[in-house]
Amino acid sequence: MFESLTDKIESAFSFFNRITRLDEKQADEGLRKIRQALLESDVSLSVAKDFINNVKPKIIGQEVLKSVTPGQMIVKIVFDELVSILGDEKKEINLNAVPPVKILVVGLQGSGKTTTTAKLAKYIEKNYSKKSMLVSLDIYRPAAQKQLEVLGEKNSIKTLPIIEGQFPLEISKRAMNAAALSGEDIIFFDTAGRTQIDQQMMMELKQLENEINPSEIILVADSLTGQDAVNIASEFKKTVSLSSIILTRIDGDGKGGAALSMRSVTGCPIKFLGTGEGINELEVFHPDRIANRILGMGDVVSLVEKVSEDLEQEKIEELEENFKKGIFGFNDYLKQIRQMKKIGGMSGVLSMLPGVSKMKKQIDESNLDESILAKQEAIILSMTEKERDNPKVIDGSRKKRIANGSGTDISMVNKLLKQQKMMTNMMKKMSKGGRGALEGMDGIPPEFLNNLK
Repeated sequence: MFESLTDKIESAFSFFNRITRLDEKQADEGLRKIRQALLESDVSLSVAKDFINNVKPKIIGQEVLKSVTPGQMIVKIVFDELVSILGDEKKEINLNAVPPVKILVVGLQGSGKTTTTAKLAKYIEKNYSKKSMLVSLDIYRPAAQKQLEVLGEKNSIKTLPIIEGQFPLEISKRAMNAAALSGEDIIFFDTAGRTQIDQQMMMELKQLENEINPSEIILVADSLTGQDAVNIASEFKKTVSLSSIILTRIDGDGKGGAALSMRSVTGCPIKFLGTGEGINELEVFHPDRIANRILGMGDVVSLVEKVSEDLEQEKIEELEENFKKGIFGFNDYLKQIRQMKKIGGMSGVLSMLPGVSKMKKQIDESNLDESILAKQEAIILSMTEKERDNPKVIDGSRKKRIANGSGTDISMVNKLLKQQKMMTNMMKKMSKGGRGALEGMDGIPPEFLNNLK
């Protein structure tokens, strides 16, 4: 999502990096480029103006003007201001209330509100060990209540039974009574969305707020709508006691400016980012990490967290033990593929690595085929357990069967077998000496090899 903003900011920084000594005229020209980058990335005019007004005194300060490397100091100044605009530090969801804690989820239709409500409940269950109840107050959109019920059943989250003909206020009262009796810790109320903001919608939300008295009113906004998302947030803030924001579809091709404008315009922190359709694809919003991404510095911390998040300790130990023995079977390969898919595929990993934005052209030209992971997974799943454990038994007729079963061709099966063999050989070498497996391979930094001694 932040690629466009990153490209434009880096282009502005390149102006500063060419300068060895900075004067005020050059500072004004560089700041003009940064302001233009922000506006072209859907950052609101008022936020872009405040941003420049806040960084300008620091950039034309004596410390920067006299610096031998003004570019580096300006990056730090811009980074600090980005973090300040985004919220300084992450904000947790507010569960500090007498159970059942009530959380009202609002937003326009199509913003991903219903799916996000289920994601939130799953996140709370996983990270706080709290029991949740999902309640749909959307009696207007066809099958909206059923959608939430299906999401709850699929992910083992309790939902309030649907009673046809009830109005939102009646449903909310029934939900609070039911949760009090059954002992749920939290009730998530999924309110009705509309294709646009109207008076009737806002009146209903205000009535629900008065009746439910929620500890949080969370706006779910589609980041791809750019500046419109900021305007929508402002309208909601005028009517209800909006407390936080979740931006969805940040895995799309938006310009990224909505994330910068949201908190500044509404005064509400962004608490989560929706990174995909899966129930676990909800990411805590860390202002400093997002600022790093915007400035092309990557987000290795989040990448490491994603990698380790879904791996059980026993599985980690099992993989480590296999690697130590020089074993890399197709079941190990399958685990690696699935983990890669969970963290956003090859492009998802690359987007979090520092400096990758500078190699964007080369990466684009390499034509990364994200579907290859799905094809490789299908090939492995078409193998028998015997074939996965001992790939040597896979002869011509078995290859043909595997290719047919996976919807691929024999050349792809051969390629995967070759890759598995290479990985096995590398694991065997590493188990014997560590460094020997990687010496001579192009692109391996010497310092990395030295760490294996």
